Amino acid sequence: MPLVPGGAARGPRQRVCYAAHRGRYAAAARADRPAVAVTTRRTVAGMHVEGGQKYRLAFPRAKGEDLDQDEAYFLLSEAGEQTRIRFHDYREIYRRQGLYEHLFYDRLKCSSPMKVAKILESAVSQSDTHFTELRVLDLGAGNGIMGEELSKVGVSRLIGIDIIPEAEHAMYRDRPRVYDDYYTVDLTAMSAEVREDITSWSLNTLCVVAALGFGDIPAQAFIEGVNLIDTPGWIAFNIKETFLDRRDTTGFSKALRELILSEYIDVYHMERYRHRLSIDGEPLFYFAISGRKKADIPPGFLDSIGAST
Repeated sequence: MPLVPGGAARGPRQRVCYAAHRGRYAAAARADRPAVAVTTRRTVAGMHVEGGQKYRLAFPRAKGEDLDQDEAYFLLSEAGEQTRIRFHDYREIYRRQGLYEHLFYDRLKCSSPMKVAKILESAVSQSDTHFTELRVLDLGAGNGIMGEELSKVGVSRLIGIDIIPEAEHAMYRDRPRVYDDYYTVDLTAMSAEVREDITSWSLNTLCVVAALGFGDIPAQAFIEGVNLIDTPGWIAFNIKETFLDRRDTTGFSKALRELILSEYIDVYHMERYRHRLSIDGEPLFYFAISGRKKADIPPGFLDSIGAST
Protein backbone atom coordinates (compact mmCIF):
# COMPACT_ATOMS: atom_id res chain seq x y z
CA MET A 1 0.00 0.00 0.00
CA PRO A 2 1.43 3.45 -0.89
CA LEU A 3 2.72 5.63 1.91
CA VAL A 4 1.89 9.24 2.57
CA PRO A 5 4.58 11.64 3.80
CA GLY A 6 5.48 10.65 7.33
CA GLY A 7 5.21 6.93 6.61
CA ALA A 8 1.51 6.34 7.30
CA ALA A 9 -0.17 3.81 5.04
CA ARG A 10 -2.63 5.37 2.60
CA GLY A 11 -5.99 3.79 1.93
CA PRO A 12 -9.00 5.16 0.11
CA ARG A 13 -10.33 8.50 1.33
CA GLN A 14 -7.16 9.37 3.29
CA ARG A 15 -6.11 12.68 1.77
CA VAL A 16 -2.85 14.58 1.38
CA CYS A 17 -2.87 18.12 -0.03
CA TYR A 18 -0.13 19.87 -1.96
CA ALA A 19 -0.99 23.56 -2.25
CA ALA A 20 0.90 25.32 -5.04
CA HIS A 21 2.22 28.83 -4.48
CA ARG A 22 4.78 30.33 -6.86
CA GLY A 23 6.41 26.98 -7.53
CA ARG A 24 6.63 25.89 -3.89
CA TYR A 25 4.49 23.18 -2.35
CA ALA A 26 3.37 22.79 1.24
CA ALA A 27 2.05 19.44 2.45
CA ALA A 28 -0.92 19.58 4.79
CA ALA A 29 -3.18 16.80 6.05
CA ARG A 30 -6.75 17.08 4.81
CA ALA A 31 -7.91 16.44 8.36
CA ASP A 32 -6.47 19.82 9.31
CA ARG A 33 -8.91 21.60 7.03
CA PRO A 34 -11.98 23.16 8.63
CA ALA A 35 -15.27 21.36 8.20
CA VAL A 36 -17.24 22.45 5.14
CA ALA A 37 -20.98 22.91 5.29
CA VAL A 38 -22.70 21.13 2.41
CA THR A 39 -25.88 22.76 1.10
CA THR A 40 -28.64 21.33 -1.03
CA ARG A 41 -28.95 22.43 -4.66
CA ARG A 42 -32.32 22.99 -6.27
CA THR A 43 -33.85 25.07 -9.05
CA VAL A 44 -36.74 27.43 -8.38
CA ALA A 45 -38.56 29.16 -11.25
CA GLY A 46 -35.49 28.86 -13.48
CA MET A 47 -33.24 30.39 -10.83
CA HIS A 48 -30.39 28.32 -9.36
CA VAL A 49 -30.53 28.27 -5.57
CA GLU A 50 -27.55 27.47 -3.31
CA GLY A 51 -28.07 27.90 0.40
CA GLY A 52 -30.69 30.57 -0.30
CA GLN A 53 -28.48 32.47 -2.81
CA LYS A 54 -30.22 33.38 -6.09
CA TYR A 55 -28.12 34.31 -9.11
CA ARG A 56 -29.37 36.77 -11.68
CA LEU A 57 -27.26 36.87 -14.80
CA ALA A 58 -27.65 38.23 -18.32
CA PHE A 59 -25.80 37.80 -21.59
CA PRO A 60 -24.72 40.69 -23.87
CA ARG A 61 -27.57 42.23 -25.84
CA ALA A 62 -25.73 42.42 -29.16
CA LYS A 63 -25.71 39.07 -30.97
CA GLY A 64 -22.34 37.42 -30.46
CA GLU A 65 -20.45 40.72 -30.42
CA ASP A 66 -17.91 38.87 -32.60
CA LEU A 67 -16.50 37.27 -29.45
CA ASP A 68 -14.42 34.11 -29.53
CA GLN A 69 -15.61 31.33 -27.22
CA ASP A 70 -12.92 32.14 -24.65
CA GLU A 71 -13.88 35.83 -24.70
CA ALA A 72 -17.58 35.29 -23.98
CA TYR A 73 -18.87 36.90 -20.80
CA PHE A 74 -21.99 37.40 -18.76
CA LEU A 75 -23.26 40.10 -16.43
CA LEU A 76 -23.95 39.06 -12.85
CA SER A 77 -26.24 41.19 -10.70
CA GLU A 78 -25.18 41.28 -7.04
CA ALA A 79 -26.25 43.73 -4.35
CA GLY A 80 -27.67 46.12 -6.92
CA GLU A 81 -24.51 46.15 -9.05
CA GLN A 82 -23.55 44.34 -12.25
CA THR A 83 -20.25 42.52 -12.54
CA ARG A 84 -18.85 41.48 -15.92
CA ILE A 85 -17.32 37.99 -15.71
CA ARG A 86 -15.71 36.03 -18.55
CA PHE A 87 -16.81 32.42 -18.96
CA HIS A 88 -13.20 31.31 -18.42
CA ASP A 89 -12.64 33.40 -15.32
CA TYR A 90 -13.01 30.35 -13.11
CA ARG A 91 -11.54 32.06 -10.06
CA GLU A 92 -14.48 34.45 -9.90
CA ILE A 93 -17.08 31.84 -10.83
CA TYR A 94 -15.95 29.23 -8.29
CA ARG A 95 -16.00 31.79 -5.48
CA ARG A 96 -19.80 31.87 -5.80
CA GLN A 97 -21.41 28.61 -4.79
CA GLY A 98 -23.64 27.18 -7.52
CA LEU A 99 -22.82 29.84 -10.13
CA TYR A 100 -20.82 27.44 -12.32
CA GLU A 101 -23.70 24.97 -12.43
CA HIS A 102 -26.28 27.67 -13.08
CA LEU A 103 -24.31 29.23 -15.93
CA PHE A 104 -23.07 26.18 -17.81
CA TYR A 105 -25.65 23.53 -16.97
CA ASP A 106 -28.93 25.32 -16.24
CA ARG A 107 -28.57 28.13 -18.79
CA LEU A 108 -26.22 26.73 -21.45
CA LYS A 109 -27.16 23.03 -21.17
CA CYS A 110 -23.65 21.56 -21.02
CA SER A 111 -23.68 17.78 -21.60
CA SER A 112 -19.97 16.96 -21.66
CA PRO A 113 -19.43 15.11 -18.33
CA MET A 114 -22.09 12.54 -19.19
CA LYS A 115 -20.86 12.22 -22.78
CA VAL A 116 -17.20 11.71 -21.86
CA ALA A 117 -18.10 9.19 -19.14
CA LYS A 118 -20.19 7.32 -21.71
CA ILE A 119 -17.47 7.14 -24.36
CA LEU A 120 -14.96 6.03 -21.71
CA GLU A 121 -17.33 3.18 -20.87
CA SER A 122 -17.56 2.40 -24.58
CA ALA A 123 -13.78 2.14 -24.90
CA VAL A 124 -13.32 0.03 -21.78
CA SER A 125 -16.12 -2.32 -22.86
CA GLN A 126 -13.98 -3.29 -25.86
CA SER A 127 -11.41 -4.86 -23.53
CA ASP A 128 -11.17 -7.34 -20.67
CA THR A 129 -11.00 -4.46 -18.16
CA HIS A 130 -13.97 -3.76 -15.91
CA PHE A 131 -14.99 -0.12 -15.46
CA THR A 132 -14.86 -0.57 -11.69
CA GLU A 133 -11.11 -1.26 -11.98
CA LEU A 134 -10.35 2.22 -13.28
CA ARG A 135 -8.15 4.48 -11.17
CA VAL A 136 -8.91 7.88 -12.66
CA LEU A 137 -6.96 11.13 -12.85
CA ASP A 138 -9.47 13.93 -13.46
CA LEU A 139 -7.39 16.74 -14.95
CA GLY A 140 -8.96 20.19 -14.78
CA ALA A 141 -11.29 18.79 -12.13
CA GLY A 142 -12.76 22.13 -11.03
CA ASN A 143 -15.42 21.72 -8.36
CA GLY A 144 -15.91 18.03 -9.12
CA ILE A 145 -18.72 17.75 -11.67
CA MET A 146 -16.89 15.19 -13.83
CA GLY A 147 -15.70 13.36 -10.74
CA GLU A 148 -19.29 13.14 -9.53
CA GLU A 149 -20.35 11.66 -12.88
CA LEU A 150 -17.62 9.02 -12.73
CA SER A 151 -18.45 8.16 -9.13
CA LYS A 152 -22.04 7.46 -10.17
CA VAL A 153 -20.83 4.85 -12.65
CA GLY A 154 -18.31 3.45 -10.19
CA VAL A 155 -14.51 3.60 -10.37
CA SER A 156 -11.86 2.21 -8.04
CA ARG A 157 -10.03 5.48 -7.28
CA LEU A 158 -10.63 9.09 -8.26
CA ILE A 159 -7.95 11.79 -8.08
CA GLY A 160 -8.59 15.42 -9.01
CA ILE A 161 -6.10 18.01 -10.24
CA ASP A 162 -6.59 21.69 -10.98
CA ILE A 163 -4.24 24.64 -11.21
CA ILE A 164 -6.18 27.22 -9.18
CA PRO A 165 -6.86 26.96 -5.44
CA GLU A 166 -10.39 28.33 -5.92
CA ALA A 167 -11.28 25.08 -7.71
CA GLU A 168 -10.12 22.91 -4.82
CA HIS A 169 -11.93 25.10 -2.29
CA ALA A 170 -15.11 24.89 -4.38
CA MET A 171 -14.80 21.12 -4.60
CA TYR A 172 -14.59 20.75 -0.81
CA ARG A 173 -17.53 23.11 -0.45
CA ASP A 174 -19.73 21.47 -3.12
CA ARG A 175 -18.64 17.82 -3.48
CA PRO A 176 -16.34 16.95 -0.57
CA ARG A 177 -16.85 13.18 -0.79
CA VAL A 178 -16.17 12.62 -4.50
CA TYR A 179 -12.36 12.38 -4.68
CA ASP A 180 -9.86 10.19 -2.88
CA ASP A 181 -7.33 13.01 -3.24
CA TYR A 182 -7.13 16.42 -4.88
CA TYR A 183 -4.06 18.41 -5.92
CA THR A 184 -3.68 22.08 -6.74
CA VAL A 185 -0.69 21.92 -9.04
CA ASP A 186 0.67 23.09 -12.39
CA LEU A 187 1.62 19.87 -14.19
CA THR A 188 4.23 21.70 -16.25
CA ALA A 189 6.05 22.75 -13.06
CA MET A 190 5.67 19.73 -10.76
CA SER A 191 8.21 18.95 -8.09
CA ALA A 192 9.58 15.39 -7.91
CA GLU A 193 7.82 14.99 -4.56
CA VAL A 194 4.40 15.83 -5.96
CA ARG A 195 4.93 13.63 -9.03
CA GLU A 196 5.89 10.70 -6.83
CA ASP A 197 2.85 11.21 -4.61
CA ILE A 198 0.45 11.30 -7.57
CA THR A 199 1.97 8.26 -9.26
CA SER A 200 1.76 6.32 -5.97
CA TRP A 201 -1.97 6.01 -6.69
CA SER A 202 -1.14 3.71 -9.65
CA LEU A 203 -3.59 5.58 -11.87
CA ASN A 204 -4.61 3.89 -15.12
CA THR A 205 -7.07 6.42 -16.61
CA LEU A 206 -6.94 10.10 -17.61
CA CYS A 207 -10.11 12.19 -18.05
CA VAL A 208 -10.11 15.79 -19.24
CA VAL A 209 -13.47 17.50 -19.75
CA ALA A 210 -14.08 20.99 -21.18
CA ALA A 211 -10.59 22.08 -20.18
CA LEU A 212 -8.35 21.64 -23.24
CA GLY A 213 -7.56 24.71 -25.26
CA PHE A 214 -8.31 28.40 -24.67
CA GLY A 215 -5.23 28.61 -22.43
CA ASP A 216 -6.82 26.50 -19.67
CA ILE A 217 -4.76 23.31 -20.11
CA PRO A 218 -1.88 23.67 -22.61
CA ALA A 219 -0.64 20.75 -24.69
CA GLN A 220 2.38 20.15 -22.41
CA ALA A 221 0.13 19.82 -19.34
CA PHE A 222 -2.04 17.30 -21.21
CA ILE A 223 1.09 15.31 -22.10
CA GLU A 224 2.20 15.35 -18.46
CA GLY A 225 -1.23 14.03 -17.50
CA VAL A 226 -0.95 11.20 -20.03
CA ASN A 227 2.47 10.29 -18.66
CA LEU A 228 1.20 10.21 -15.05
CA ILE A 229 -1.00 7.19 -15.73
CA ASP A 230 0.14 3.61 -16.23
CA THR A 231 0.94 1.99 -19.57
CA PRO A 232 -1.29 0.59 -20.93
CA GLY A 233 -3.97 2.96 -19.67
CA TRP A 234 -7.20 4.64 -20.69
CA ILE A 235 -7.77 8.20 -21.92
CA ALA A 236 -11.03 10.13 -22.40
CA PHE A 237 -11.35 13.81 -23.22
CA ASN A 238 -13.29 16.31 -25.29
CA ILE A 239 -12.12 19.04 -27.61
CA LYS A 240 -13.79 21.79 -29.64
CA GLU A 241 -14.26 20.55 -33.20
CA THR A 242 -12.28 23.42 -34.75
CA PHE A 243 -9.13 22.35 -32.89
CA LEU A 244 -9.02 19.22 -35.08
CA ASP A 245 -9.36 21.22 -38.29
CA ARG A 246 -6.07 21.39 -40.21
CA ARG A 247 -6.84 25.01 -41.01
CA ASP A 248 -6.15 25.71 -37.33
CA THR A 249 -2.38 26.20 -37.36
CA THR A 250 -1.89 26.91 -33.64
CA GLY A 251 0.61 24.79 -31.76
CA PHE A 252 -2.09 23.41 -29.49
CA SER A 253 -4.27 22.26 -32.37
CA LYS A 254 -1.34 20.65 -34.18
CA ALA A 255 -0.23 18.85 -31.02
CA LEU A 256 -3.68 17.34 -30.41
CA ARG A 257 -4.03 16.17 -34.01
CA GLU A 258 -0.59 14.56 -33.96
CA LEU A 259 -1.21 12.84 -30.63
CA ILE A 260 -4.53 11.35 -31.73
CA LEU A 261 -2.81 9.79 -34.75
CA SER A 262 0.40 8.85 -32.96
CA GLU A 263 1.80 5.56 -31.72
CA TYR A 264 1.20 6.74 -28.15
CA ILE A 265 -2.62 6.68 -28.25
CA ASP A 266 -4.96 4.18 -29.88
CA VAL A 267 -8.38 5.81 -30.43
CA TYR A 268 -11.34 3.50 -29.73
CA HIS A 269 -14.23 5.96 -29.87
CA MET A 270 -14.61 9.41 -31.43
CA GLU A 271 -17.96 11.18 -31.57
CA ARG A 272 -19.10 14.66 -32.57
CA TYR A 273 -21.77 16.03 -30.23
CA ARG A 274 -23.28 19.24 -28.88
CA HIS A 275 -21.12 20.35 -25.97
CA ARG A 276 -23.37 23.25 -24.91
CA LEU A 277 -25.15 26.30 -26.26
CA SER A 278 -23.48 29.61 -27.05
CA ILE A 279 -24.72 32.84 -25.48
CA ASP A 280 -26.85 33.25 -28.63
CA GLY A 281 -28.45 29.82 -28.22
CA GLU A 282 -26.46 28.23 -31.04
CA PRO A 283 -24.98 24.74 -30.53
CA LEU A 284 -21.24 24.47 -29.89
CA PHE A 285 -19.94 21.17 -31.24
CA TYR A 286 -17.08 19.21 -29.72
CA PHE A 287 -15.51 15.82 -30.29
CA ALA A 288 -15.51 13.29 -27.45
CA ILE A 289 -12.53 10.95 -27.79
CA SER A 290 -11.55 7.87 -25.83
CA GLY A 291 -8.95 5.18 -26.28
CA ARG A 292 -5.91 3.35 -25.01
CA LYS A 293 -2.62 4.82 -23.91
CA LYS A 294 0.09 2.68 -25.53
CA ALA A 295 3.26 4.43 -24.37
CA ASP A 296 4.57 7.48 -22.53
CA ILE A 297 4.95 10.56 -24.71
CA PRO A 298 8.68 11.37 -24.85
CA PRO A 299 10.25 14.69 -23.85
CA GLY A 300 10.66 16.92 -26.87
CA PHE A 301 7.56 15.61 -28.63
CA LEU A 302 6.12 19.10 -29.11
CA ASP A 303 9.42 20.40 -30.50
CA SER A 304 9.64 17.44 -32.89
CA ILE A 305 6.34 18.37 -34.54
CA GLY A 306 6.88 22.13 -34.42
CA ALA A 307 4.20 22.72 -31.79
CA SER A 308 6.21 23.91 -28.81
CA THR A 309 4.30 27.20 -28.50
